[in-house]
Amino acid sequence: MAILHGFWFAQSEQDSYFFIWGEIWRRITEDDAGETGKIINNPYAITGNELLKLFQEKTDISLKNQKITTNQTLAFPTKSLESSQKLYPLHSATNFSETTEKLYLYPWQIEGICLDPIQTIEFLRSFPLGNITESFIGADLRFWSHVARWSLDLLARCKFLPTIEQQSNEQNFAIWQPLLDSATDQNRLKNFTLQMPLVCRTYQLDWQSPISLDSLENLQIIPKNNTSKLPNLRASQELLQDFLQKTIDAQIRQISSEISQTEIASLNPAIKQWLKSLSEQSVLKLPATKETQQISKILNNWQSPLQQYQTTENQFISCFHLHSPSKNSKDWTLEYCLQAIDDPDFLVDANTIWKNPVASFNYQGRTIKFPQETLLSGLGLASRIYPIIEPSLQQATPQNCQLTPHQAYAFIKSGSWRFTDSGLGVILPPSLANREGWASRLGLSIRAQAPKIKKTERLGLKSLLNFQWELSIGGQKLTKAEFNQLVAKDSPLVEINGEWVELQPQDVRAAQNFFASRQDEMALSLEDALRLATGDTQVMEKLPVVNFEAGGQLQELLDTLTNNRSLEEIPTPKNFRGELRPYQARGVSWLTFLERWGLGACLADDMGLGKTIQTIAFLLNQQEQELLEAPTLLVCPTSVLGNWEREVKKFGPTLKVIVHHGDKRAKGKEFLKVIKDKNLVITSYALLYRDEKILQTVKWQAVIVDEAQNIKNPEAKQSQAVRKLEASFRIGLTGTPVENRLSELWSILDFLNPGYLGKNNFSNVALLFLLKSMGIQIHYKLCVLWFNHLFYVGSKLIKILFKTCQKNKKILSFAH
Repeated sequence: MAILHGFWFAQSEQDSYFFIWGEIWRRITEDDAGETGKIINNPYAITGNELLKLFQEKTDISLKNQKITTNQTLAFPTKSLESSQKLYPLHSATNFSETTEKLYLYPWQIEGICLDPIQTIEFLRSFPLGNITESFIGADLRFWSHVARWSLDLLARCKFLPTIEQQSNEQNFAIWQPLLDSATDQNRLKNFTLQMPLVCRTYQLDWQSPISLDSLENLQIIPKNNTSKLPNLRASQELLQDFLQKTIDAQIRQISSEISQTEIASLNPAIKQWLKSLSEQSVLKLPATKETQQISKILNNWQSPLQQYQTTENQFISCFHLHSPSKNSKDWTLEYCLQAIDDPDFLVDANTIWKNPVASFNYQGRTIKFPQETLLSGLGLASRIYPIIEPSLQQATPQNCQLTPHQAYAFIKSGSWRFTDSGLGVILPPSLANREGWASRLGLSIRAQAPKIKKTERLGLKSLLNFQWELSIGGQKLTKAEFNQLVAKDSPLVEINGEWVELQPQDVRAAQNFFASRQDEMALSLEDALRLATGDTQVMEKLPVVNFEAGGQLQELLDTLTNNRSLEEIPTPKNFRGELRPYQARGVSWLTFLERWGLGACLADDMGLGKTIQTIAFLLNQQEQELLEAPTLLVCPTSVLGNWEREVKKFGPTLKVIVHHGDKRAKGKEFLKVIKDKNLVITSYALLYRDEKILQTVKWQAVIVDEAQNIKNPEAKQSQAVRKLEASFRIGLTGTPVENRLSELWSILDFLNPGYLGKNNFSNVALLFLLKSMGIQIHYKLCVLWFNHLFYVGSKLIKILFKTCQKNKKILSFAH
């Protein structure tokens, strides 16, 4: 199979592009080998036509109006035969780090396709980044796919700035450049620089003279993992920065609209030209005037503080430590200090730094270089992000600033993460540090348990539970009076049991409305409990549920559904004439467990693995437990009516079965009389709609649909008819729950547990958007999560879901 490769061809004064080439494993003969002093085609590389065919198979990118293929010289790890001057390149699948032979970086010619920056992003983001293995993607291509996601991420976070670039020929251009001012982006730049594959850096080498066998020693890869001494390698960081700049610039220009002339009519002509150039589809040259130089200088002065702090190599950063108020004060204190990068607990307060005006300061066994300069630089950057600290910087030796409760709350919610994103240290009180958690928020604490019911009675998703609720914040239960006292403090930060917690305005309003009108109307259903226990729902009555506890049988249900409790195995029914395999026994146990709670089940084993057997064994177990108080209706294709009847009589002879089919079938009151003492009524999908009225008059023990994909269209008459049947329990049997789209799966699951998955919003457009935003791994886990909660899933279902996602891999891979 052919493997696609690619590298970024950076050019300072010309358009950079992404070069795609391919290779395939083939046997190399003596004629394919190269001789020193010559640059010939890489024998593993595929031809331009082969590459073009592969490219069109894997992408939807149009290559019109551009040169299709071109040649490029790339240096590959190469070995030399001692018996001759013949050279052989290594295939990319070769692990050359383990070879004992001498290896050289030698130039070989390859044929490939050039993509502009927009095409490059479209191409690279089409590859998935999860655990999916795409054998046609080379390591270099996968590397650039990750960098492309970074480019998209920078764009989404608005991490770019307008500037003027002056090239070596003294020409000026208005461009957009990435802003890598955050610690996250600086770390990404560092990591990507270290991880860049060698082959991404070996193009455009200077091979000015023929290379003899003796001069190959200068190109030898020694040691294997150190290529720093090889000549003419492109710098990894320069390649990355050029890729980010060119792709971000191109994407912004693509979505930019032309600037209205009326909006900039009063501006200086040079500024007008600069702004207009930034919105053009292509990079335009600016006139070399004094005004242009002045704009460039202003931009550099504006941008330099943003990046200077991050580019300074130091082992310490400026840190801001938020302290809670003392007993006799309401104000919070934001303390300034230095923090060790490798040890966040190592702090040096500002007072100590000002008392030691030295270039190198030894403190508790560590050396801090330029401590005052580092602190001042961080304070300057922080003041731009959080202007509230500016007045404190007017002092000669600033050490802290005082914040009101509302200012402290604003710093926690917005300022702190902006500080962190810009490479500054932040220390918050422990209870306020986890800003994503809900445990410390004002909300409801709920304890619930299932009501007592008779042995033959069943709950369902809509069944109401017994429950108690309490208002809670920071783990402390609140009465209405205590809540009113907290609100009266008029502070978004309150102290509970010695810990500070947020009192968010929206939570306060929701709690006030809850006390005023909703507290006596609140109800909790089994469906609500399932959603709360699994995290599908986190809010009730607009208040966050900060704690949910289940007791008794309800706890058993939730523990089993969340895999915290083993499923109770059901012994093979005495009247079952056969032997259940272990997985079939688990299926019967799963059906029995869900039936106890009135939760519909989807049995989705592969064809031939015994869905029929498991269903019969389940009915026999119900019969032995004296739970079959009414007949069960089984709907199946006409072609298998007889097979079902035979299988039931063979494996479950004690089950009373009747087939409702044909012209002589019982109708009206006669039908009701005939089925009265039956355990199982078998009918077809065709009669499901035709005999709809009489079938709806029966309160069935259960409704089972075989080949459940027959109700994949929720608008079909038979799908609507089966939904109208009244039953305590529903089962779907299918080996192909998804044939074309996930809306088919929704239709089946909505029949089994009406309303649990919400409305049918799994249209193709919605599905593609979901996959775009979540990525295949998350969406796949979401599907599995649904089934772990409510359905017994066979291997076929998971495989089909996975394949369905793979079909949309071009969209799935957008997530980063």
